[in-house]
Amino acid sequence: MTRETTDILISGGGVAGLTAAAAFGSAGFSVVCVDPTPPVTHMDADGADLRTTAFLQPSIPVLQAAGLWDRLAPQAAALQIMRIIDAGGDSPEPRIIKEFDAADISDAPFGWNLPNWLLRREMVARLGDLPNVSFRPGLATTHLLTRDAEALVTLSNGTRITARMVIAADGRASAMREALDIPVRTLRYGQKALAFAVSHPLPHNNVSTEVHRSGGPFTLVPLPDRDGLPCSAVVWMETGPNALRLAALPVAEFEAEMNLRSCQILGPLTLISRRTVWPIISQIAARMSGQRTALLAEAAHVVPPIGAQGLNMSLADLSSLLNLAQSDPAGIGSARMLDTYHRQRHPDVQLRVTGIDALNRASMMGAQGLRDLRATALNALYSVAPVRKTLMRTGLGLR
Repeated sequence: MTRETTDILISGGGVAGLTAAAAFGSAGFSVVCVDPTPPVTHMDADGADLRTTAFLQPSIPVLQAAGLWDRLAPQAAALQIMRIIDAGGDSPEPRIIKEFDAADISDAPFGWNLPNWLLRREMVARLGDLPNVSFRPGLATTHLLTRDAEALVTLSNGTRITARMVIAADGRASAMREALDIPVRTLRYGQKALAFAVSHPLPHNNVSTEVHRSGGPFTLVPLPDRDGLPCSAVVWMETGPNALRLAALPVAEFEAEMNLRSCQILGPLTLISRRTVWPIISQIAARMSGQRTALLAEAAHVVPPIGAQGLNMSLADLSSLLNLAQSDPAGIGSARMLDTYHRQRHPDVQLRVTGIDALNRASMMGAQGLRDLRATALNALYSVAPVRKTLMRTGLGLR
């Protein structure tokens, strides 16, 4: 049986886990990162994650410190304006359009958008440049034993690794979290999200658009042009049965319903990718840490894809954890460090999970009277400049 030692063992090789591996590796720590599923790094490959991630302003320094941003920036689409459309009238047509412009609060865009499959490709390449990082796709963490001084992790190939700290980045059903007996609270909406990419005749002009009617938002997020045509990523949230119905439609019928739902704000949309379906929940762990273990990303919190909050919350987790490790390298993984991490992150996570839950429930409203109330609230919030700017800064995580 092989035995190894490392500073940090990361369970999970999704976008958050790979970013953590690059960040801690760039900071000089020895890192082993494992994931049972090798990352899919091409858009057209089976299993490719067709969702996109918008990195908001506060996340960029984290990516820079990890040596990732120089790789990602040339392939990113800027998000200068967040447009919200209420189409909740008798017919699916825009009745209120409000635009939140980053120029009102900053010289930079709100953020930059990239496809998840591309993120994995570039992140895996970055790990290959770091001799102190070992990325091992195809391996899972099967057992966790923690003590005051260390954690002992067993991998699916029988390797046993002693680590000063374990980072649980293994998703909403985290085996590491369960091994620590940390409870979670889960909210279910009966929703699913369709994720796919489209081209369109009108340029998106770096505007991210959410169209609200019922069932959840229909969100168009800018992508770089493809084959000379403007492109956007779409996340279309609907009730579970309707999402599955839409996913099974022939392309022509799907495009007809998609264009009705989008209000053709960018002209007729053309499907240019597969359709994937993802379950929508909110979830929050009772604690962000356990003995010798930090919970990161969806192991700690899950939110519906509204306002680009999900992964940016995860990178805020990472920023806090990395700062604590760098300020006291000898104390990495100690109870003091991990308790501080929990205190720094859990209140903000609770606030954002609660807020996004409320926004999602408002977007799901089907009754006409409730949709009218939602439109009135949007109009009122936008019309007061100080409130509008506060909402934008809060969404970015700026003080």
